[in-house]
Amino acid sequence: MPSIAIVYFSGSGHTHLTAEAIAEGVRKTGNHVELLRIKGEQITNGRWQDDEIMEKLDRADAIVFGSPTYMGGVAAQFKAFLDAGSSAWFSRKWKDKIAAGFTHSGSLSGDKQGTLIYLSIYAAQQGMVWVGAGDLPSQYLGKTDGVNRLGSFLGIMGQTIMSMTGGEAILDSGDRLTAEYFGQRIAEATKRWNLEQLAIAT
Repeated sequence: MPSIAIVYFSGSGHTHLTAEAIAEGVRKTGNHVELLRIKGEQITNGRWQDDEIMEKLDRADAIVFGSPTYMGGVAAQFKAFLDAGSSAWFSRKWKDKIAAGFTHSGSLSGDKQGTLIYLSIYAAQQGMVWVGAGDLPSQYLGKTDGVNRLGSFLGIMGQTIMSMTGGEAILDSGDRLTAEYFGQRIAEATKRWNLEQLAIAT
């Protein structure tokens, strides 16, 4: 049974809710999933370190990367984690693992594609196999469930209007459903990839 790790940073909670929805989609396929949240306190003198998280990522069959889009790119906390992945890059520990990505921001655009491009390039440098979103925007299918309402295919995007007064994080119902479908797609792709690799090896 494939093991899927979702590693992410969430500042106000929206990216966390997206990660949970992706995990729910993975669970619906019967596969194992683990949520690994990056936190600011894991960073000392600008360097991120958490050996336990890195060990779990090394063992996973797939890694899903998630970050809110801040100022057109990944959050600084998540960038520190990604930089720490250079050790995996040198040793090729993540080569041939399935990879995918997701992001969230307060604006409909918010330059979220910049974040997904960065994450996909990072995965390519690690030698990983990138899986994008597979669902057409629901409006093109005459549906109103909001699936892929932002029309993103490199990875998935979510959007919630930023509250200047704080409050509990919420996720658009369409974005939540998109995330669940994405989790199922990643799990199924990981299973197929693992079977193909096993067949090649034997």
